[in-house]
Formats: sequence, structure tokens, C-alpha cells
Amino acid sequence: MAFNHLPAGVHDAFGPLSVTPVTHSVPMAKNHRPDLPSASSRERPSPRAVLDRLAAGESRAARITHREHLPPREGRHAVWPDRIRTEVIAAVQQAGIEHPWAHQAEAAKHALDGQSVVVATGTASGKSLAYLAPTLSALLDGSEAPNGRGATALYLAPTKALAADQCRAVKELAAPLGNAVRPAVYDGDTPVEEREWVRQYANYVLTNPDMLHRGMLPSHPRWSSFLRALRYVVIDECHTYRGVFGSHVAQVLRRLRRLCARYGSDPVFLLASATAADPSIAAGRLTGLPVKEVADDASPRGELVFALWEPPLTELHGEKGAPVRRTATAETADLLTDLTVQGVRSVAFVRSRRGAELISVIAQERLAEVDRSLVGRVAAYRGGYLPHERRALERALHSGELLGLAATTALELGVDISGLDAVVIAGYPGTRASLWQQAGRAGRSGQGALAVLVARDDPLDTYLVHHPEALFRQPVESTVLDPDNPYVLAPHLCAAAAELPLTDDDLKLFGPTTEELLPQLEAAKLLRRRTRAWHWTRRERAADLTDIRGEGGTPVQVVEAGTGTLLGTVDASSAHTAVHTGAVHLHQGRTYVVRDLDLEESVALVEQANPSYSTTARDTTAISVLETDVEIPWGAARLCYGSVEVTNQVVSFLRRRLITGEVLGETKLDLPPRTLRTRAVWWTVTEDQLDAARINPEILGGALHAAEHASIGMLPLFATCDRWDIGGVSVPLHPDTLLPTVFVYDGHPGGAGFAERAFHTAREWLAATRQAIASCECEAGCPSCVQSPKCGNGNDPLHKRGAVRLLTELLRAAPGS
Repeated sequence: MAFNHLPAGVHDAFGPLSVTPVTHSVPMAKNHRPDLPSASSRERPSPRAVLDRLAAGESRAARITHREHLPPREGRHAVWPDRIRTEVIAAVQQAGIEHPWAHQAEAAKHALDGQSVVVATGTASGKSLAYLAPTLSALLDGSEAPNGRGATALYLAPTKALAADQCRAVKELAAPLGNAVRPAVYDGDTPVEEREWVRQYANYVLTNPDMLHRGMLPSHPRWSSFLRALRYVVIDECHTYRGVFGSHVAQVLRRLRRLCARYGSDPVFLLASATAADPSIAAGRLTGLPVKEVADDASPRGELVFALWEPPLTELHGEKGAPVRRTATAETADLLTDLTVQGVRSVAFVRSRRGAELISVIAQERLAEVDRSLVGRVAAYRGGYLPHERRALERALHSGELLGLAATTALELGVDISGLDAVVIAGYPGTRASLWQQAGRAGRSGQGALAVLVARDDPLDTYLVHHPEALFRQPVESTVLDPDNPYVLAPHLCAAAAELPLTDDDLKLFGPTTEELLPQLEAAKLLRRRTRAWHWTRRERAADLTDIRGEGGTPVQVVEAGTGTLLGTVDASSAHTAVHTGAVHLHQGRTYVVRDLDLEESVALVEQANPSYSTTARDTTAISVLETDVEIPWGAARLCYGSVEVTNQVVSFLRRRLITGEVLGETKLDLPPRTLRTRAVWWTVTEDQLDAARINPEILGGALHAAEHASIGMLPLFATCDRWDIGGVSVPLHPDTLLPTVFVYDGHPGGAGFAERAFHTAREWLAATRQAIASCECEAGCPSCVQSPKCGNGNDPLHKRGAVRLLTELLRAAPGS
């Protein structure tokens, strides 16, 4: 029997919707905060005072496992390069900025010299101005050109919210420059009647890689005058372009560079990231160009108080009798409630859409008990909302109308919401880069800020709140992406050929895999070689061959059956687990039950309901080895890396009681299997090693399964992924290896680089995994060490002590031990 642990899109990223009550007294906002100031109070409390109030009471204080204090920092000024137009400097000064920080001036100089540059400084350090000053100068120069359109600039953001926010900022800053700067957003939310104006007249176009891939590049003749004059390409929050998404964006940028060359331009790339390791290397891999690095942050910083918070154990018991902690969801909802009552402007970051909705609902219910006027000042924000809903929430948070927001990472990136005092992070977001990005949303006006990381009942979260040095004494992760992944490159070669026939001169631009892929694409009748070029042969749009977010397939529309109202969308890869028939679905605080999932039409029909349970999908997974690229002996054991095929099928779902998580029943489902060809790392052990570790056949499956779960939970410390990007399978006797084997694989076609990173850091990764299991205080295994929220086998079997002994024996002969 194989035990599987699946990546995002295969399991619901939230798990059971259980809001578990603490068995000892957990004071509610109404009852235990008599000294709180009202929400209307204008005095800004210090972050230490806010934290002290949150931790008031013995039970609350014990939940803080660590407090980190980052002291304030003085800033260092410089002068703008003399090639920045005086009108631009005057506009910047009119905005209240007398002199630039040293890193802003340095980045602007590189841009003016025609050198691509990445600015990798802290959140709220003024990276936007570092690229805006040279960009606005170029646009102003272009506006004075006697003929033609003049210079243009393109801004790419990973989210629509960030592009919209930056457009507002550019309009405000460039207002004194008159009609010389014409910014406009061009994305899926832009009305059709506005798009032609943007193409013809805007000279600073703000969009996202998705729109560049599907909209702008395929219709490049309509953008010819814009591309011909393109001077700068700004890539904001470039650290988010990692894994499969980053690999796709890297190829989209190569297609952009190719078309620019066709029209006679050679734009300079200006990249910005608050959090990146080896930023020039990562930026070079993304753009395919040499990139200068500016990483010495000269901006001032207010103090940051960062607390690690572990919810308490309850008297309840979960699967296999394991002790249950109060959920991070319930704990975060209480903290958001108390912050709102204090009048502290806050955002709670949540990993799943469902979690954001639930925290918002719980906080509103808590606030209704304190002061009904506060209920409307807390809301949820997530992807899948309709455009007008997202814009309204952004405006309300900007204006201060909203005091608290439960948000997914759709709001993480760069949206400048000045005046936020606190950030609550419900569960480690997967990478240190994202952790600091989210924490940096508060204190963006230079004032002090509070950040609280609330641990989930999860091996990595538990490890981190008890090992703060892993967060505060380690650099952020290296960005992992692989533009040469054939599953990524092939559709972009087709898209490029449709835009402009491919020639031999293009092979170097798209990378070393290109030459061997072209004949395969011709054999598949996607491309055809005529004379000296490769041509797209189909009538369909080549850009539709791939979804650059790596999600694949048409998003499933969630439609209210009775009214036909479109509530939102769900990624195709998540549909089997999130909106299967009978699933409970949350949208803006309302609860629905899925009446029918039509995969052919990509529609899920839902009905509003109020069930007393949540739903969790169950599935089966099989894995086969296609090719072993590398095999390293660890004594008698073997560590391997290569290609695998994973077959998964959702077979049923569980109904769980909301409050306790108790399983009420299981319902069978008839959904088709899905196959994934990807990359994996795996290790095997021999019979002699099992004997040495005292692992008998009765506990072998549980020991392997427990080690698999914990190793997946710990991998985000060593690769830029989270546990939802990766999956795993453990087998007591695998047919391809003929040995007990544990696999960890990338959850994306062709791989995303995570398993490869795991292979290269295997000794450190598996040693941390062993330590995390061994140091957990539970007796037989719990969600803090070896149980997984997305296990397709219901966390059965698991053997905690066997996993520790097995990993100890495996590591004994590891190279470098």
C-alpha cells in the first residue's frame, strides 16, 4: 500500500474547518480587555504596548514562544544623478521627498547608464521611486520628441491589486508633469472600450505577466508603436517569480525581448524585490540578461516587534487519538478581533481562500458581542472575487474605513497601505521571503509595527516557533526556477513561433533545450519548418497552450444554481478537491453546498446552505519511476533524483463537525484520475538497515509514512516552496526500486526545482526532519510532527518512533555526516 501526501490542487489547502474551543479559559475580547481604547482612538499605540495587551492574562502570555525586536535604523541620503530631469526631481520634492536614499540614487544611475538592475532592499524602502525617477525622466524626454510617440515603459506586477495600486501612485507623483506621463492599467479587468486608448496613447502601461503572455504579445502588431519606443521594463516583486510560475515568466520575458528587437528597441530591465537571496543571479536567470545589484538598504526603519505565537493544546483528540491544538484560524480570528477593538489597523494573512473567509466571519461574530458598530470594519480579501469587489475592499482599507482584513497573499505584494499597525500571519507562509514580505505590510509610513506569526499544528510551524534562529538568523531563500524545463519551454516556443516565425538566431535566446524540442514539436504537428524558419500550424491561439501560473485548464466557475449568479472561480487543478459534488464552499461569509460539478463545462453549481460540517477530500496516489538521473549511495541506502509519473484520484470526501473536527461520515465520489509527469527525490533503505533501526514489517509502513509527512513539512526551510507545492508517496516495497522507498515530488508538470533542491540539501533537510519529529512532546504522533492536513489516507498508518529510528539509521551513512 502506498501512502500519499499531495501538492496544492489535489487537496484542499485549508483542511478541516474546525474552530476548536480551548478547554481552559480563553478570554473573549468583550470579557478580558476592559482597558482597551476604542476603535475611534487616533493615538497610535507602540507595537510593544499592543503586544502586551494581546498577551494579557496567564494563558495568553504562555502562547508567546519568542519575541524579536528589530531596532529602528537611521537613513542615508544621496543626490539624484544629474541626468534625472529637474521637473521629475521637483515632482518628487512636491510629494514630500527632499532627497533620495543612497540605494535609490545608485539604482537610478545604473538605469540611466542602460544597465539592467535589481533593487533588493527592505519593504517600504522606496524601491518604487528608484525605478520611477529614471522612467519618468525618459517619458518626459520622449514627450518632447519632434516625431513619433516618444519613449514608453512597461510595468509588470504579479497581482492585479499591485498594478492598480502602483497606477494610483504614479498618477499622483506625475501629476505636476502634465500630459507627458500617461499611465494606465491593462489587465483582464480593463473594460474593452478602454483598451484601444491604452494601446494608442498610454506611455506607462501597468499589467501582469498573464496579460503580457495572453494579450499583448500575441497581438504585438497592435502594440508595435509602444514596443518600438519601449525604454524600460519594470518587474516588481521579482522574488515571487519562482518555481513553475517563475520559469514561465522567464520565457514570457524572452518572447518580449525578441519582439522588441524586431521593432528596433532594446529595453533596460528594472527589477525590485524586498526579499531575495543572490538577487542579481536570480534576476539574470529571470530576464536572460546580466543584471546589476543594489542591495545596501539606506532607508530608515521604524522598530519592528515580531512575536512567535503557539496556540495551546486542548483536551480534544484528533485522528488516532492525537492531541489537538487550537487552530491557527481560531487563534488568528481572536487576535484580529482584539486588534480591531484596540483601534489597531491590521491585516491577517491566511494561506487559503477558505481560511480568509472563515477568519473574517469569526471576527465579525466576536465583534458583534463587543460593539456592533465594529462588525462592518472587518472583511475578507482573496483571489476569486469579482474585480469590483476587490477594488472596493482596497479603497476601504486605504481610507481606513476598514480596520481589519483577513487576506490571502493576493494582498501580500507591495500594495502600499499606509498606516497599518500590525500584521498577523496565520501559519508560516512557506518561505522566509514571504514571511518578511507579509510582516513588512505594517509600519509602511516609518512608524513602529507589530508582526505575529501564529503557528499551525504542523511540523514546520512547530519547529519554527521553538527555533526562532531558523527565522531571524538565516538569510532568505534562493529563488528556484528552471526556464529550460521542457514542459515550460515547449508551449512558449509555439507562442513565439505564432508571434513571429522562429529562426536559428532565436535558439540562444530561448535556451539550450530549444534545439532538441523543435523537432518534437514538429512531430506533434504544432510547428512546421519552412525554408529557414519554424511556423505555428494551428488555427487556435498558441498562447492558450499553457497557463503560466502552472494551474492548467480552464478555471471552474462557481455559479449559484437558483439565480445563475457567478460567485467566483476555482483553479481547474483544485476543482476535484474544492468544489466536488457535496463540498462545502465559502464565499464572502456565506456558506454554500456544491450541488453538481460539471468538469466538461467547467461549472460548479452551488446552493446557499448552513451545514454544521466541513468537507475534506480523500484520494489515492500511485507513483512510478520513469528515469533516474542521479543516484548517490548513503551506505547501503540510496538517494536518487529523476523523473516520475504520479497518478492521483479523488475517491471520496469526509464530513467533519465544525467545532470538534469529528468525522460524521464518508461519501464516495466518481471522479476521473489525473496523471502528472514531474521530478522527484527519493530514498531507499535495505532489510539490514531496517533490522538495525528495529523496524519490523508491522510498523514499516507507518515509519515510512511518518518520515514522508515530516520531510514534506520541513522542505520549505531548504527550498522556495511550501508544502502545497510538493507531494509525496511512501511504499514498503516499491515495484521499481524493490525496496522500502519514500518519494517527494514537485506538484507541477515537468518539475519546479524543489525536488532538485531537496536532493542537493538532503543531509541537512532530513536531519532537520528527524529533529522535528524527535523533539515533539506528543507520545505517538500529532499534527505538530508527523500528521498531515492533506493526507489522502487519513494519517493511517503512522509510527512516530519508528520514523525517528529509520531517519537516524538513514543519516548515519550520509555523505558529510
